[in-house]
Amino acid sequence: MSFTITSCEHPDPLQRGDDVLNCDNEGQGRKKDGQSRSPSSSQLIYSILDIPPWYLCILMGIQHFLTALGGLVAIPLILAKDLCLQHDPLTQSYLISTIFFVSGICTLLQVFLGVRLPILQGGTFAFVAPSLSMLSLPAWKCPEWTFNASLVNTSSPEFTEEWQKRIRELQGSIMVASCVQMLVGFSGLIGFLMRFIGPLTITPTITLVALPLFDSAGDSAGVHWGVAATTIFLIVLFSQYLKNVGIPVPVYGGKQCHTSKLHLFQVFPVLLALCLSWLLCFVLTITNALPTAPTAYGHLSRTDTKGNVLSQAPWFRFPYPGQWGVPTISLAGVFGIIAGVISSMVESVGDYYACARLVGAPPPPRHAVNRGIGIEGLGCLLAGAWGTGNGTTSYSENIGALGITRVGSRMVMVAAGCLLLLMGVFGKIGAAFATIPTPVIGGMFLVMFGVITAVGISNLQYVDMNSSRNLFIFGFSIYCGLAIPNWVNKNPERLQTGILQLDQVIQVLLTTGMFVGGFLGFFLDNTIPGSPEERGLRAWHQVQEPQETAATLQVYGLPGLPGLPCGPAACTRHLPFWPRLQAGEAPPAGSQLAGLHPAPRGDTPQAAGATRL
Repeated sequence: MSFTITSCEHPDPLQRGDDVLNCDNEGQGRKKDGQSRSPSSSQLIYSILDIPPWYLCILMGIQHFLTALGGLVAIPLILAKDLCLQHDPLTQSYLISTIFFVSGICTLLQVFLGVRLPILQGGTFAFVAPSLSMLSLPAWKCPEWTFNASLVNTSSPEFTEEWQKRIRELQGSIMVASCVQMLVGFSGLIGFLMRFIGPLTITPTITLVALPLFDSAGDSAGVHWGVAATTIFLIVLFSQYLKNVGIPVPVYGGKQCHTSKLHLFQVFPVLLALCLSWLLCFVLTITNALPTAPTAYGHLSRTDTKGNVLSQAPWFRFPYPGQWGVPTISLAGVFGIIAGVISSMVESVGDYYACARLVGAPPPPRHAVNRGIGIEGLGCLLAGAWGTGNGTTSYSENIGALGITRVGSRMVMVAAGCLLLLMGVFGKIGAAFATIPTPVIGGMFLVMFGVITAVGISNLQYVDMNSSRNLFIFGFSIYCGLAIPNWVNKNPERLQTGILQLDQVIQVLLTTGMFVGGFLGFFLDNTIPGSPEERGLRAWHQVQEPQETAATLQVYGLPGLPGLPCGPAACTRHLPFWPRLQAGEAPPAGSQLAGLHPAPRGDTPQAAGATRL
């Protein structure tokens, strides 16, 4: 689960009269040999199989990194308080660097072996709520002394063990839950489950990912409401009011220099707002307009409260599996994270189809979807092993960026993955983000969580909301998803069964609003009578399983796999994640899968099929 602020009203941030991004009217470097552009790809500068020039891959990769930056940085900062790390920005910087590094690995895995669409992978907000519920159990609540900065010695073994044993518990739960996601993906169960999951299940699940986090966002923003309000104002100004304003920039193309308009505010609203708010806090700090007393209101807005982090952080630090110790496992944590896994899987399936439409590719066949979900599960396993405190999922804001830039090449996402790996190794980068003043983070949280809530509610467009049946299911699921966790948090002793592990499982599940709301929505939607049109299932499942052709394999086939001794027909036809042709089809000329199939009987298609934008 992720968030997006950018708008797709402008198809390209560079409004131009000629091919500015290419700078080569002859088309050199734009295409694979023998690859012709599909009809719908004419609306794109580069479609999925195109190979842009190396410098453009790097520039567009940087843009995808910056687009995902807000979500990647936010998750470790949200978890910091419940991990007892609110007064240890150096360790926070290590978590940020780790999530950068693992996101790079998972992005490359998804592009090469997963669904094979240009989708960036990163931390998921769907795991945040169950993680916080698990850490709120009596056994994992932080000691009172960790909330007092004067009592915290971040280098002491006692403090190190306090936060490491909590993140190890998260690691183990995420690793076990990720095995469930891999099983669902690689076994093909995701297709079966999607028959019963509709908008009235998805809407309360996604909506309740962010709604319960209002307390955390309010506390961070409340450190200094003036700074937080400034951050919110700048994000709204850039993303909504100035999104159509283009900034003239010099561009060289066609052997001459000219100016083009770059819609900077539309592409980087969050990054620009963070930088300006950060600068404001710096000015207020050096002028001593903010209080210097640690207990005074607004002290945490000062930029020098975390200033030593940059000097303490190493220039290079290589994250590695088990860096916080051997992961531990609890039944309550596993069940809680599984609830987040289900939400993340359903969201990702929708992202795959949206991405395919934007990059001029055919709708993903069943084997590609199964493989994508399975690789996301593998990514969560790696995230747990490395110790990010979170999992991975497809980032929908980067899919929105594809529509803005009209560059849908896979190689751009490869560049973005490599950049994430580099940023994860460069320790000073994570340290810089860990020094963002608390109210600036709070203002960003308020906007992000509002957008996530709106994304969840937007799924109701497929449902007949004039139906009293649907109004009841939606309203009841949302309200119970807020009321039940609130009551359980206040009365945990009322749910004691005498079995500690069972008590913890019940408490974690019932304090996770997205699980309560999603379960009620799923149960009621599948038991209360209603037509497919009324339930929104017909519109929700309108993308039918595409005919699997050679053109489809050109996009979604696995790269460079050798032929198996027993032949693909005998060994792989029963694997739900293995690409295969329909009878009578031939692999595309030059395809990396050509050696896995019988010789062609007719003409080979010369262009990849694509859906209309």
